[in-house]
Amino acid sequence: MPTKKEREYYQMGFRDGFNVAQGGSAIGVASHQIPSILDPLRGGTVRRVVSSDKPKRKLSAWQKYIKNKRNHIKYRDGKLNLKKMGVEFRRKKRR
Repeated sequence: MPTKKEREYYQMGFRDGFNVAQGGSAIGVASHQIPSILDPLRGGTVRRVVSSDKPKRKLSAWQKYIKNKRNHIKYRDGKLNLKKMGVEFRRKKRR
């Protein structure tokens, strides 16, 4: 059961989100971070928060290996056999 303070925080967040959806402004969010774009389904405008300009983190060697379809080893039912893939990955000479 949430505490009284947790319920208040939830209600404040809900109100902020509702205000943004209605075209208002959210507390603590700069207006330049919420550009208006046209929503063709509703015929109105929707505001979305733009992500910060942080650089994306590098993929690990395993993630790069998995990304390549040539390295996929599959069971008959089409699922990936991750155990065999892991063995092949460790065998392979890494750059």
